[in-house]
Amino acid sequence: MSVSQRLEVRQSQSLVMTPQLQQAIKLLQLSNLELSDYVASEIEQNPLLRADERGPASEEGDWRERSAPDQSERSADPQGPAEAPDSAATAASDVLTGERDAPLDAETTYDDLGPADGAAGPLGDTAGLTRSRGGETGEFTDFEQRLGQAESLRDRLVAQLQLSLTEDGDRLIGLTLIDSLTESGYLGISLAEAAAQLSVAESEVERVLRVLQGFEPTGLFARTLRECLALQLAERDRLDPLMSRLLEHLEMIADGETAKLRKLLGCDAEDFTDMMAEIRSLDPRPGSGLDSGPAEAVVPDVLMRALPGGAWSLELNPDTLPRVLVDRAYYTRVAGSCRRKQDKDYLSEQLQSANWLVKALHQRATTIIKVAAELVRQQDGFFRHGVSHLKPLILRDVAEAIELHESTVSRVTANKFIATPRGTFELKYFFTTAVSGANGTEVSAESVRHRIRAMIEDESPKKILSDDTIVDHLRGEGIDIARRTVAKYRESMRIPSSVQRRRQKAMMAF
Repeated sequence: MSVSQRLEVRQSQSLVMTPQLQQAIKLLQLSNLELSDYVASEIEQNPLLRADERGPASEEGDWRERSAPDQSERSADPQGPAEAPDSAATAASDVLTGERDAPLDAETTYDDLGPADGAAGPLGDTAGLTRSRGGETGEFTDFEQRLGQAESLRDRLVAQLQLSLTEDGDRLIGLTLIDSLTESGYLGISLAEAAAQLSVAESEVERVLRVLQGFEPTGLFARTLRECLALQLAERDRLDPLMSRLLEHLEMIADGETAKLRKLLGCDAEDFTDMMAEIRSLDPRPGSGLDSGPAEAVVPDVLMRALPGGAWSLELNPDTLPRVLVDRAYYTRVAGSCRRKQDKDYLSEQLQSANWLVKALHQRATTIIKVAAELVRQQDGFFRHGVSHLKPLILRDVAEAIELHESTVSRVTANKFIATPRGTFELKYFFTTAVSGANGTEVSAESVRHRIRAMIEDESPKKILSDDTIVDHLRGEGIDIARRTVAKYRESMRIPSSVQRRRQKAMMAF
């Protein structure tokens, strides 16, 4: 067999991720804080980049020569001029007219949308307060100062103690037990030791302990792991006889003897799997991490406001947009003095990198506002009427509407927030799963959660609604949902079980 050489022509397709494309994808998924750190790092490494310290209201200069292009120069083409967004030139998507090639303006106006009902304030505790324009009004200064004063676990427990116990003697016993908590939230003193220390009967200490075991977060003041888990299950209304028997054999779970344990309990595989999942969802260390640092206020990436005549306006928050300049004057001066080829190559490479960064920032801003605009259009009912009108929505719905890939929409909505008349929400909040409704219709899972919360808030202290009763009410309204799903939704909203609510309301009545 002879060996010979020959030429062949083959055609194939492959996806090549250029460094510039990788950079653009990376910028999309960064939060505004991560983006600021990234840009600062690029400025340190690239001598042709510098931060624009003139402020968002400046009209001088360009991201190359001027900071704000004329109206006629704003284009929706992501491959257009390499301009980074500023407050005077925030990228926006098209208006809701079906025209996908509308020019970019500083704001996006929606004439088809009306103002939200109850737009005077945020929607309960579903939305977090935030400062929409840092440093502009300062109306949340006191709120932010209070955030800086972290409340310790002991402070929270003492506050609950003052509301739950009225006798000075009981409060003294309670303070002793609170001060004996371990870092994990377990009781670090025996009842006999506490009784001897305070010169009271052990039964008195046990009575106060039962009250303290009803405090939030549930599971504190347990003396054993079994008791800790039992407290949490009881609060969820899940501590039935079968679950109690399971807790009596926790050591078998630790030893991996699950098959033997299921046979001992005499339950089928589905029930056993559900019980094991519930056990894994519990917190064996309820006190850990509760004395962490203060919470940070969320700074929105997109600002939404109502305009006269029932329209909406969307714009990027200028406080979250990095202001970067390509120093062309420095480039011209240095390039004229370069003699060696490697110096010229290095300078050209840095200029290209700087231009790509500015272009990527512009494209990121354009994509964020475009996705946010489509979310507002899709969730029109939410902004008009509230959570009960939040409709089911998935990534593909938005991606197809604005002709982007689902992965791009996913990256854009990660760690991005929008300030609306109803409060501040993460963009991902508007993507909700569907729950079966009447006549084959679908309703948003978030609207079902809202309905469950509303029913519980309106319940009578003398007639506390169980999860089964809530299921019956929802089915009467055309929403087919299982009891376990109701319990899961209730727990996600941190609403106590019917047993716990009955105890709390009885205590308040007393």
